[in-house]
Amino acid sequence: MADDGDRHRQSRLFTDDDGEFDADRAREESLPVEDGEVIDTDDLADHQRYVEGRGIYDERNRVNDLTGKEWKYATKSVIAEGYPPAVQHDLRSEHGGQKPPRLCAELIGRFSKAGDTVLDPFAGVGGTLLGASFCEHEGTGLREAIGFERTKRWIEIYETVLERENEERRERGEPPLAEGDVRHGDCAELIDGVPDDSVDLLLTDVPYWHMDELEQTRNERRTRESKLGSFDGQRDGETAVDADSGPSDGDSTSESSNGDDSSEPTDVDDGSESAEESGEWVTKADWLADMAGKFARFTDAVSPDGHVVVFIGDMYREQSYEFLSADLARTIESTAPLTLAANLIWYDPTKDLHVYGYPFSFVPSMVHQNVLVFRLEDEGESGG
Repeated sequence: MADDGDRHRQSRLFTDDDGEFDADRAREESLPVEDGEVIDTDDLADHQRYVEGRGIYDERNRVNDLTGKEWKYATKSVIAEGYPPAVQHDLRSEHGGQKPPRLCAELIGRFSKAGDTVLDPFAGVGGTLLGASFCEHEGTGLREAIGFERTKRWIEIYETVLERENEERRERGEPPLAEGDVRHGDCAELIDGVPDDSVDLLLTDVPYWHMDELEQTRNERRTRESKLGSFDGQRDGETAVDADSGPSDGDSTSESSNGDDSSEPTDVDDGSESAEESGEWVTKADWLADMAGKFARFTDAVSPDGHVVVFIGDMYREQSYEFLSADLARTIESTAPLTLAANLIWYDPTKDLHVYGYPFSFVPSMVHQNVLVFRLEDEGESGG
C-alpha cells in the first residue's frame, strides 16, 4: 500500500470520463484541493498548514488569520460592494454616517487576528462593535471590541439593535452576537483608561467638519423622520441630511435629490454635535488640529504591530473639491507616530446617482469613501 506521500501524488491522476481532473472525486477522497489542483501537503513547510476550503495558512502571519489565497484578495485597493440594508438597518440609519457592520467585519478580518482587541473611539451606533461580533461566526474568530461614544442616543440604538438582532438569530437557531464594551463619554478622556499597547486595531469613522452650517439650515426640511420605535422624534435642532459625500450602509432609497435647487451635494451628517453646538471646528484647520491631537493620543494605546484604519469621505463645496482624506492623512502623519500604508476605496455600485451641475459644470456624485490604513512607525523612523 502506498504511503500518504505517494497517495497525494497519485491523486493527481483522478480524472473524469473526458480525462480532465475530477475535483469532486478528489474531495471525496478528502484530499486538499485548491484552484482545481490537489495540494501535496507533504511539500508544505513546517510553518504552513492547509485549511479546508480556504487555502494554505502561514503560521508566521502576524497581521491577520487569512490564508495566502485570502490575503491576495484582501490586498485589492477597491472594495466594490453595496451592502444591502440589514442588521436592523431601520434603527441604525437614524445615524447619518453609520457604516455596514459586515464591511467593518471585513476590515477587522484584514487587520487583526482572533482574540485581538479592536477600538472605535467614535463608535456611533456600533458598526465596528457589531462587525467584531460577526467575526466570531462569519470570519476567523471573535475580537474583543471597545467603543467610545459621547451621544447617549447612539449607544441606546446600538444596544437595541443588538437585542433585536439576537432575538432574530435565536429564532433562526443561530448563536447570538457578542456584546461590545461601549463606553459613554468624550474619547479624549476615555482613552486614558485604555492601557498602552493593548489595542491591536483602531477602526473608526471620524466625525466630519461641517463645512457650511448655512447649507444644513437650508436643508432642514429634508430631515429624515426617526425610524425608531422607542426613540421617536429628533432632538431640537437636529438634522440628518443625505450622505452624498460618501456611501453609508446600504439603503439608497432613503436618499433624495436636493430639495433646495442646490447644484452641489450636501455634507455628511454623522450624528455628532454640529460645530456651532460644540464650539469646535470653526474652520477646517480647527477640525484637522483636533483630529491630529486625538489620534496622537489614541496611538499610545495601539500595539507596535497594530493598525489604525479610518473611514473618511471627501466633499465638494463652494465649487471646490475638498480632499479631506489627503488633508487628514497628512495631518495625522505629521502629529502621530503613524505612517500611511494604504488608501483603500470603498465603492458602492448600488448607490443612486444625482445630477449635479448639469449642463454647466461638472460636479462629482460621490459614491465612494476612502479607508486610510496606517501602521505605527518603527522606533528608528520616529526620530526625525
